[in-house]
Amino acid sequence: MNETPQSGESGPALPDVETAAVMLKAAVGQIEFARQYTLELLAATPQSRWYEIPEGSVTHIAWQVGHLAVSQYGLLLFRIRGRQPEDLDLIPGRFRKTFGRGGKPPATADGQPSPEELLAKLGEVHQQAMTEITSIDPATLLEEVDMPYAVYPCKLGAILFCPMHESIHAGQIGVTRRHLGLESVR
Repeated sequence: MNETPQSGESGPALPDVETAAVMLKAAVGQIEFARQYTLELLAATPQSRWYEIPEGSVTHIAWQVGHLAVSQYGLLLFRIRGRQPEDLDLIPGRFRKTFGRGGKPPATADGQPSPEELLAKLGEVHQQAMTEITSIDPATLLEEVDMPYAVYPCKLGAILFCPMHESIHAGQIGVTRRHLGLESVR
């Protein structure tokens, strides 16, 4: 790996374009693995309980699912190619406000997307994101982005952060399921 330090930057030097392309392929596999695990957890959770906040908790399954959709949009679409006009349909502003970073899980399902709608949105964002990142020009992977990202302050860093972030929230889904009295999935 031929790494080139970036002026004024601390932390690891950016990889070269060829290495970044290999890292992208590995990240795509990790993104798919994390999503399959999340879907396995969700399939084992009765949708009638998605809006329950267990005693002593601050979240519920529905918020975690909406948050994963918003986050994947942010990391794999917005940070990679910017906001597009069709994104308002993909992730409407109200959805971003409810499920974005710092959003508070709604206390009830009243006026909120159903579990089926949340799953559809999660799938729609994922499909669009995977279509776009698997066809990205590797030369653009090293272009700078704002936080959040992992390791590198560039598009590749945002992509690398995505499966880590989903795994964190899959853990929160798992803990929430256990607090709801449901059996462990794995």
